[in-house]
Amino acid sequence: MLRSDGPQAGRVRSLDFSLLAATVALLIVGVLFVYSSGVASDGTVVSNEWLKQILWGASGLGLLAIFAVTNHQRFKAYTPYVYVATLVLLLFTALIGRPVNGARSWLGIGELGIQPSEFAKVATILVLAAYLSEIGNGIRELPRFLLALGLVAAPVVLIALQPDLGTALVYAPIFLTMTLVAGARPRHLMFVVTVGLLTVFLGVLPAVQQQILGHEPGLWRLLTDPSISRYTLLVLAGVVALSGLGFRVFGRRYYYWMIYGGSVLLLAAAGGMGIASRLQDYQIMRLVIFIDPWIDPRGAGWNIIQSVTAVGAGGFSGAGFLEGTQSHLRYLPQQSTDFIFSIIGEEWGFLGGIFVLLLFAALIGRGVVIFYSARDDFATFVGAGIVAMFFFHAFVNMGMAMGIMPITGIPLPFLSYGGSSLWTGMIGVGLLANIGLARARGRTGGGAQLR
Repeated sequence: MLRSDGPQAGRVRSLDFSLLAATVALLIVGVLFVYSSGVASDGTVVSNEWLKQILWGASGLGLLAIFAVTNHQRFKAYTPYVYVATLVLLLFTALIGRPVNGARSWLGIGELGIQPSEFAKVATILVLAAYLSEIGNGIRELPRFLLALGLVAAPVVLIALQPDLGTALVYAPIFLTMTLVAGARPRHLMFVVTVGLLTVFLGVLPAVQQQILGHEPGLWRLLTDPSISRYTLLVLAGVVALSGLGFRVFGRRYYYWMIYGGSVLLLAAAGGMGIASRLQDYQIMRLVIFIDPWIDPRGAGWNIIQSVTAVGAGGFSGAGFLEGTQSHLRYLPQQSTDFIFSIIGEEWGFLGGIFVLLLFAALIGRGVVIFYSARDDFATFVGAGIVAMFFFHAFVNMGMAMGIMPITGIPLPFLSYGGSSLWTGMIGVGLLANIGLARARGRTGGGAQLR
């Protein structure tokens, strides 16, 4: 609990009001536009989602307060248990979860349910931060770097099995940011980035090229056609093995880079085959219509076309709150979740979009300041992971609404309708506020004491 060794005002002054103000402002904007999304063209309110959003927001503020005042070192002690429990929930979700929009990503009964993959983000951030703080500079060693990668890969694989590839992608910037801050070697990070990008490329290339150009991807079939790529994988594995033997015997540097390049191709080809086998038709079409939405304007391309239309229709100052047409005529599917920013763009225009963008900039900027000046490594890494999570969500979701990013189905923090996403965001802000309080306590030598 929170104990004060000084005046109550000293404790209050220790809170990061810029962080909290940006969060509350985003929460209010979210409630307003979730309400707007549920109003029909004749002014009738056809959805009570905004009431649920208020309830989740109020309870989320309670979670924020709990995580803000509980010593973050206590979280460190319990992270392994929370992490394992989260993996079990993700496994159950992949096996028996409720299908929603083509993915088994929900656990619950009827309308009551949670999305474990949202909470798994925080659990993964905490366990990775605990590991990085324990090994110190050991992250520069390849085995320990790979173990850190494994901690993140475990939930990613379980989420991809649902399949929910959009949520799985969020873990990549979390891992890269946290290990970069921890001092990982650039070549190790570049290896992960290259394998990841090439895996996605090889996984979606055959379907996308066939949909757009009407033919197979030519020479790329060596890495994408299952009947051929298995032999390619054997050849690449042989190259890596022989290069490893050569490096061990002769110690030549070029053998190392042969191992490096061969491993990139081997892992990317294997991963691409895995993605291709798990991709659903709607996921393939999301990538196709990102390149050209007019291939299927009344089908898969409908969402992005209507979203871009809504954002463009808002102009500089917008049509006015509750005066938009795309949402109130129900042209925007999933308008209270994935495309909430489209409604903001139409009703508040460019100015409204900039206002939301500035709120996220304030939230993320304060998060950077907080984790950069944290008093211990665990807090630093936790803060870095949370900032990376918020940044990726905001960047991808708003980019998706404007047509400059493919549709991934990830929510806009604090604005999109949904309890799991909102609570996860509130917990993240609570942890940032916690780190800020600990920093302030150390700077002043008094004030708030966290117990």
